[in-house]
Amino acid sequence: MRVIGMMSGTSYDAVDAAAAELTLTGDTLALRPLGMVSAGYPPALRAALAAALPPAATTLHEVCRLDTGIGRAFADVAVRADRELCGGRADLVVSHGQTVYHWVERGRVHGTLQLGAPAWIAEATGRTVVSDLRTRDVAAGGQGAPLVSLVDVLWLRGRPGRPVALNLGGIANVTVATGPAGPVAFDTGPGNALVDAAVRLVTGGARDVDEDGVLAARGRVDPALLRRLLAEPYYAAPAPKTTGKELFHGEYLRAALAAHGAPVAAEDLVATVTRLTAETVAGAVRGLGGTEVVSSGGGVRNPTLTAMLRAALGRIPLRVSDELGLPAAAKEAYAFAVLGFLTILGLPGTVPGCTGARHARVLGSVTPGAHGLRLPQPAPAPPVRLDVLPPRR
Repeated sequence: MRVIGMMSGTSYDAVDAAAAELTLTGDTLALRPLGMVSAGYPPALRAALAAALPPAATTLHEVCRLDTGIGRAFADVAVRADRELCGGRADLVVSHGQTVYHWVERGRVHGTLQLGAPAWIAEATGRTVVSDLRTRDVAAGGQGAPLVSLVDVLWLRGRPGRPVALNLGGIANVTVATGPAGPVAFDTGPGNALVDAAVRLVTGGARDVDEDGVLAARGRVDPALLRRLLAEPYYAAPAPKTTGKELFHGEYLRAALAAHGAPVAAEDLVATVTRLTAETVAGAVRGLGGTEVVSSGGGVRNPTLTAMLRAALGRIPLRVSDELGLPAAAKEAYAFAVLGFLTILGLPGTVPGCTGARHARVLGSVTPGAHGLRLPQPAPAPPVRLDVLPPRR
């Protein structure tokens, strides 16, 4: 099947769509990348989304407007992906949507909300859409994240040692494919979330990303502030665990600075929270006994963060997922393409040891395309490995 996976992460900077040819033969799932297209949200929609996210208050009126606006933005990118990457012959679209709230209390996830009504995608493309992938795992007692852990396990379990997959999005997460207790995955804490929050704070909202890590590179880490930030209880909580911008947001950073008391220069603040990401990721990798790290996500484009992470990892090698065939910028979108493909085949899309769910479950809801709902024959058994094939020449 030609499957389009769609994703907008916690940084909500763009809608990404990656297309793949997916084939299940016996116990092996083969993925051949077909490419990626991406588009930023319209400025008014992005501003409305930013204004509605925690810790801000919002209204049901605004939630409805966002659900429609995000759905239509995803639909526009899906049409492009079908035309440009699949020659107008996509079989399926899988939409993660936009996470706006992840309800966590005392380490337990009670609910999760992703906006972007899939009907807009189905109507615009005529393709069947799989969406709302996280909720079923939560209902089964899981964290609803990191859902990409299944793909990481299938992809990396054959490599020597104990490889760790790392996604450096707004929130960073890791998956170790093998270990004494089997596969394990969890959110390590902020990836780019506090870096972005720091940049917005020091620029008065004029910028919201540290482009190429320039500000952090100019700054010096404030050791006392870093110690205060590292004292966050989340880091010591046991896995499985998940977090989001419900915890790591601009007001969280303001409160830490107020408690710190001493003034911190703009570049030093960005450098300190960048080091925080590197230290918390490296600590998680060491705790898992990782022997190599395969990284992806927007954070790999930040050379200052990458350098700090390499230093924090020491002798543990840090690689980019492109080296293993999956483009770092599109890896999550490809992962959701795989999860939706498994859903259509009636196969589970989770690893209970990674999300904490009681059982592995088939994920998501299905919205029929223009020609009704035509499902393939259910597959007899789930895959145990993922082979990434080279792009066609």
